[in-house]
Amino acid sequence: MIDCFPFPRVVLAAVVGLLLTAVLPPAAVAQTPFYAGKTVTLVVGYSAGGGYDIYARMLARHYGRHIPGNPNVIVQNMPGAASMTSVRHLDATAPKDGTVITMFDPGLISQTLTADKPAVDFANFQWIGTLLRDIRICYAWAATGIKTFDDMMKRKEFLIGNTARGSNAHVNGAILRNVFKAPVRQISGYPGSNEQRLALERGELEGNCGSWTAMPQEWLTNNKIHALLRFSTTRPVDMPPDVPNATDLAKTQEQKDVIDILNAPGELGRPFIVAKDVPRERVAILRAAFQATLQDEAFLADAKKQSLLLDPVAGEEAQKIMAQIYAASPDLIRKAKAALD
Repeated sequence: MIDCFPFPRVVLAAVVGLLLTAVLPPAAVAQTPFYAGKTVTLVVGYSAGGGYDIYARMLARHYGRHIPGNPNVIVQNMPGAASMTSVRHLDATAPKDGTVITMFDPGLISQTLTADKPAVDFANFQWIGTLLRDIRICYAWAATGIKTFDDMMKRKEFLIGNTARGSNAHVNGAILRNVFKAPVRQISGYPGSNEQRLALERGELEGNCGSWTAMPQEWLTNNKIHALLRFSTTRPVDMPPDVPNATDLAKTQEQKDVIDILNAPGELGRPFIVAKDVPRERVAILRAAFQATLQDEAFLADAKKQSLLLDPVAGEEAQKIMAQIYAASPDLIRKAKAALD
C-alpha cells in the first residue's frame, strides 16, 4: 500500500495538534497554572518561635500541594508595630499577584476601628482564612503566688508584656486596666510571644495575656501558670473549669458591650490576608487550597503531632465577621476607644 501522506506521521500529528490549538477556544486549551514555578510567601507579623510562626510554618509545609501548579511555600518573619509592619507590606512593596500572604495580629482591627485616623482599613483586604479561632486568656506566673482574678486585683501592681499598642495582648491588658480597673502595667517592645515567655521565666514579667493554644505544654503540665480569666465563651477541655469568662465578670451592660466589641477580632484567630488588588480568581484559588489543606491527612497528622488545635474560619466567613465589627455604632466605638486609651 502506498502511503498517501508525504510527511512522516509524527510530523503530521504535530501539525494537526497546532491547527487544533489555533481553532479551539482558549478554555479548551490546557494552560499552565499561574502558580507553577512560583514561590508563595507567608509573611508572619511576629518573630520566629511564637504561636503565629508555628502555625504559619505548619501551613507552609502542606499548602503548596493544594494550589494548582504546586508552588514552593516559604515563611518570612516581619515583626514590628504589633504586626502592622507586615500588613502595610501588602500595600507597599509586596507583589499584588497573589504570591504574598500576610498573617497578622487581629488586635490591630480593634486599634484601627477606634483610631481617629486609622493606618489601614481591614475591610479592604481579602481574607483567605484562619486555622484557629483564638481563645484569649490573661494569666499569672505561678511563682508570684497569684492564682485567681481576685488575687490579681488585690495587688498594688501587676506587670504584663506585649509587643506594641494594637496587639491582642495590649487590647486584653487594656480591658483589665480600664474596664475592670485592675492594677495592670503593660510593658511594650517585645518582638513576639517567645521573648515574652523568656521574660516571664526570668522574672521580668509577672503574667501576660495570650492565646491558650499557644501556651507551652510544659507550663501547663507543671502548673507554671494560673489562668485568671478568658475572653471567650468557649472553654477548651484542658482549661480549668473555674476560669471565669470576662463578660461574666462585667458589672454593667455597657462593660459587656465594650468587652464584646474589643474581643470580636479574636474570632479571626491568626488570619491570613492578601492585598485588595490581588485578582479575585487567585483569591478563590488560595481560599480553595486553604480549605483543601484543612482536609489533608498529612496536615492533620502534623497538627496532632505538635498538639496544635484547629478551629478554622473560611475566608468568606472572616469577611462577614469583619463587616459585623465595622457595623458597630459610633457610640460603642467611642466607648471602646476610651477603654483602649
